[in-house]
Amino acid sequence: MHANSRPVTSSQTEAHAHLPHLIARHLASPYLKPVMPYNRAAFDLFAQQWRSAGEPPLILDAGCGVGLSTYHLAAQSPDSFVVGVDQSADRIDRKTQWPGPPPPNALLLRAELADFWRLLGDAGIPLSRHYLLYPNPWPKIGHLGRRWHGHPAFPAAVALGGVIECRSNWPVYVEEFALALRQLGVTDVIVEPFAPVTPITPFEIKYLASGHPLWRCHAQIRANVIAGIKQ
Repeated sequence: MHANSRPVTSSQTEAHAHLPHLIARHLASPYLKPVMPYNRAAFDLFAQQWRSAGEPPLILDAGCGVGLSTYHLAAQSPDSFVVGVDQSADRIDRKTQWPGPPPPNALLLRAELADFWRLLGDAGIPLSRHYLLYPNPWPKIGHLGRRWHGHPAFPAAVALGGVIECRSNWPVYVEEFALALRQLGVTDVIVEPFAPVTPITPFEIKYLASGHPLWRCHAQIRANVIAGIKQ
């Protein structure tokens, strides 16, 4: 892996001032965009395999890319079912950096996260852990709505519960992620520098090799918070 990744550059140096308003607007107006048929088909495939496995604790690797993180998460948690979701069929099909065959408790799906989150919620399927690992930072000030915590489906993602974790090499992203969680009622939120012993995604490997500081936000989402979001 070449150590040639550039740090994130942005004129935005702190959490976006419009984020609280955006979160409040999304809470007041549920996301009603119709679910695409291919996303529903992907979800149905997941649900069939998860139920066939006995409905074990569910880990979602959101925006999994080539699925290297899905591989590692499944290997680390053999008693859980790990589903990696990415919108790119090309990335999903690669698996070029996998160190071995797919673990039996791992599944990769091509689907849009916004639809997959809502379908999980509609089916009443909770998450035990939820990872958003190095999402596109969309660093321009006008890109706030393209960041996952600025997306109208983000409340539906938080309502799935469990332990949620976001990692980035741009501290503003994780600071905003934490602010969004707190506005949605999550209190146990931690933002901290992060130095993984064993990197689990291609970006994590590349950023470490390039000398980038890494950051993460993680939180435990409690049932009373979930009930409040769903009202």
